[in-house]
Amino acid sequence: MLKRALDVMMSATGLIALLPFLAALAVVVRLTSHGPALYRGVRVGRHGQLFRMLKFRTMVTNAESWVGYCTPEDDPRITPIGRWLRKYKLDELPQLLNVLKGDMSFVGPRPEVQRYTDLFNGEEKQILEVRPGITDWATLSNSDEEAILAGTPDPERAYLEDIRPGKIQLQLKYVHERSLWIDFKILFATVLVVLRRCFGGASPERSRRQHSLGRET
Repeated sequence: MLKRALDVMMSATGLIALLPFLAALAVVVRLTSHGPALYRGVRVGRHGQLFRMLKFRTMVTNAESWVGYCTPEDDPRITPIGRWLRKYKLDELPQLLNVLKGDMSFVGPRPEVQRYTDLFNGEEKQILEVRPGITDWATLSNSDEEAILAGTPDPERAYLEDIRPGKIQLQLKYVHERSLWIDFKILFATVLVVLRRCFGGASPERSRRQHSLGRET
């Protein structure tokens, strides 16, 4: 209950404080490419309930019908303004509405599309027992996921084989150890990652994971 109260308070405060900025970003997205300002992707939430996760649209319309759900950094479906939004994670800001509504929390396993949650085994289904979030340990570990997938001949296969297994383990770690203290640690670490992106410098995690995929660093 306390976590939900904090989610409501922080998301409402964030939406009010950022309203002019959010409106400006929405206008820029609409004016620079054809389509709506917001992307409403269907994701699997707590207890397997489907919901529409909000993001600023960063790709061409109907992008999911082109290839698949994995998006490498060099994906041609990404719009010019979308590339900038993704770099600084600004496309995630509309999820404050999802948090306020109760579909998501600030901290929790990132929600997946149903084709991936259908792959969950018995233990992995525990991930769906908690409310999905904007950030978690797996999000921090894979903060450069798009860069890691760039240049791979089959991004979806690379995701399923090289990224997803570790991601699942970190999500289970969160489910088993979750607490308000852990949430605050994750939020603080997330802020540091975003600041690092804003002020330059490649993360050690990116270099390590690129090496693990056999790519030059």
